[in-house]
Amino acid sequence: MTDTRTHQSSDLLRGARELIPLLARNAEQGERDRRLSEESVRSLADAGMFKLSVPRRYGGHEVPLRTLIDVSATLAEGDGSASWLVSVCNSVAWIVSLFPEQAQDELFGADPEAKVTGVLTPSATARRVEGGFRVSGRWAYGSGAWHADWAVVGFPVPDSAGQIVDQGIALIPAADYKVEESWFVAGMRATGSNSLVAEDVFVPEHRVLSVPTAMAGDYPVQRSGGSLPRSAFVQFLTAAPLVAPQLGMGRAALELVKARAADKAVTFTFFEKQRDSTAFQLQIAEATQKIDSAHLHVHRAADDIDAAAARGEALAPLSRLRARSDLSWAVGHLSEAIDMLLTAHGAGGFADSSPLQRIWRDSGVAARHAILQPAMIKEMYGKALLGVEEQISPLV
Repeated sequence: MTDTRTHQSSDLLRGARELIPLLARNAEQGERDRRLSEESVRSLADAGMFKLSVPRRYGGHEVPLRTLIDVSATLAEGDGSASWLVSVCNSVAWIVSLFPEQAQDELFGADPEAKVTGVLTPSATARRVEGGFRVSGRWAYGSGAWHADWAVVGFPVPDSAGQIVDQGIALIPAADYKVEESWFVAGMRATGSNSLVAEDVFVPEHRVLSVPTAMAGDYPVQRSGGSLPRSAFVQFLTAAPLVAPQLGMGRAALELVKARAADKAVTFTFFEKQRDSTAFQLQIAEATQKIDSAHLHVHRAADDIDAAAARGEALAPLSRLRARSDLSWAVGHLSEAIDMLLTAHGAGGFADSSPLQRIWRDSGVAARHAILQPAMIKEMYGKALLGVEEQISPLV
């Protein structure tokens, strides 16, 4: 990375860290409202947090995946939902950077500050018409739907005879869909991950991207010549929105428990301070090891993805699966660490007034995202390590 990009990453990390107190202060209100507060959204936007993956030619930062992860994780130290929203919007902005440049000009050229939500599940119907498609569907769940200006949504691509010939992603403006409240969940409540509903919307050909083509790394050449649009598709979309917030929530839980250890007793023992208990010390040490291990695995995956993109090469199949394994393994370690920290801290961590219980719920919900299934990913990785060609998922 050049000195300029290093300074940019440092500035963005510093800006994210300065937002932690504000995000933490607004987190409880966001949970109640089931959407981020306007103050949080405005402050994130003012700090450029929604432009991390926007191409530089439109005034965006176009940071490497490693920087996107580190900035998002820092935001999660204040509020996991805020980090999730920033990570998702930037990941979808990255998807938009893979579209034909006419589509990018319509979105980022008109408004480089635009926020984009997305659901790639092809829960829709479509018919081919002159110049594009007419698409109808209902997509769950679009994180940040209340705040988005555009959305990318999955749909089965038909030919002129109505036969499905591809799986696509359509880019549509907020005026063409409505938001349906459906996000009533135990955690990540403030992400506002509601459903998007569209009826017979026209999508021009240039606002459609083929998913199999993107997963194969067959991206169009972009004017900027930057490396970010060459990143591995599935791995990028796993690391940034799904894993980065978990890193910050793990760190936040650890710091909260450590901060209370000097004045909180170990109930039903003679320890007036948790920090004096050997058992507590061992729990803190093990939780820290798990969190540190998670960071190492995530950073290895990010560095592999960034390095391949910088070389202009597709990430090798085994490396793609190793990256997915690293990311899933990291989330498992973070979940275990947060559970351990709550146990060490005590039942008081489940009080409504304690941020620990929100971190626990937010992390628990996020960790169950379908793309992170640990057993499935272990099987896929094991098959690849042994040279078994059978595939159990298209998301390699």
